Amino acid sequence: MQGLLGKKIGMTQVFGDGDQLIPVTVIEAGPCVVTQIKTTDTDGYGAIQIGFGVAKEKHVNRPSKGHFDKAKVEPKRHLAEFMVDDPASFKLGQELTVETFVEGERANVVGWSKGKGFTGVMKRWNFKGGPGGHGAHFHRAPGSIGMAATPSRVIKGTKLPGQHGNARNTISNLKIIKVDAEQNILLIKGAVPGPNGALVLIKKTQRAART
Repeated sequence: MQGLLGKKIGMTQVFGDGDQLIPVTVIEAGPCVVTQIKTTDTDGYGAIQIGFGVAKEKHVNRPSKGHFDKAKVEPKRHLAEFMVDDPASFKLGQELTVETFVEGERANVVGWSKGKGFTGVMKRWNFKGGPGGHGAHFHRAPGSIGMAATPSRVIKGTKLPGQHGNARNTISNLKIIKVDAEQNILLIKGAVPGPNGALVLIKKTQRAART
């Protein structure tokens, strides 16, 4: 098993060894259920699809309802897929909990950052900006982006005003401080993307621990 879906609850702090104060993010991880099993014979690769959160039946279309009925599970609000080495070790409808993780191991957390709307280059890209005096006539503008006859275009990826935030972000190699199986809670060291109540994806990582 590679990970779980969950909901970000918020941030707090706990005391570690030697009275060390550790900032942690509280995540309600699972319980998730297996809604589909993919094998090399049927799909060309081994993976499982898991569901999290209850969806009202009136909000589920007929193809999705048939998908959940085949797995004999209630309709789920969110779905995610994980590659696994042995799909045969899982069963449809199997429940997956926070006990998938153990305290002290590392995980990657995927979430959607807070949307900040349309912003300028100073807020979006941390541009310095122009002088503040009234005679400067150049304060928060991006500056010239023009080209000569060759190539006579704006280069792709030029830092300009636009949509800020509301993007998928992954925070890698975070340490799991505590696993609370009774309340389906994970305490993960550090901050993760998204507002409180946002959907997050917690995945195991094979990277070496940070020093």
